[in-house]
Amino acid sequence: MNIITHWNPKRDLEHLQNRLHIFLGNQIGSSQGSGQAETQSEWTPLVDIAENDKEFTIKADLPEVKKENVKVTLEDGSLCIAGERKQEKDGQRRFHRIERPYGAFERRFSLPEAALADKMKAEFENGILRVHIPKAEEKRRETMSIEIH
Repeated sequence: MNIITHWNPKRDLEHLQNRLHIFLGNQIGSSQGSGQAETQSEWTPLVDIAENDKEFTIKADLPEVKKENVKVTLEDGSLCIAGERKQEKDGQRRFHRIERPYGAFERRFSLPEAALADKMKAEFENGILRVHIPKAEEKRRETMSIEIH
């Protein structure tokens, strides 16, 4: 069986940065205030962007994020996916280790010229956000001969 692993250097760097923040207590380069717990860190949901003849699709993994905590907006040709994953609060349990990041997130994507932004649709199911962006039909180019003088 063949297994394909997609390398994502940005994700690897973000993972390393998050691990360093946890290890060093979020004291280097973190935008979080010093009052935050050591186990919290910023997170960036992973996305896949695909296209076919009819549309572009952005698929974002948002596990344990409620639909009402997700916002999809369009501003100046840029699509923004924002929201928040809230940390569990349970007075009965004592956590010994928290590795999954929580808090607010925001991802921005520039839309291509072929995108029909006014006809976008978004759906959210089982922690997966899918944004469908229809494409404008390609204008067929007419071919004509030009007489040479």
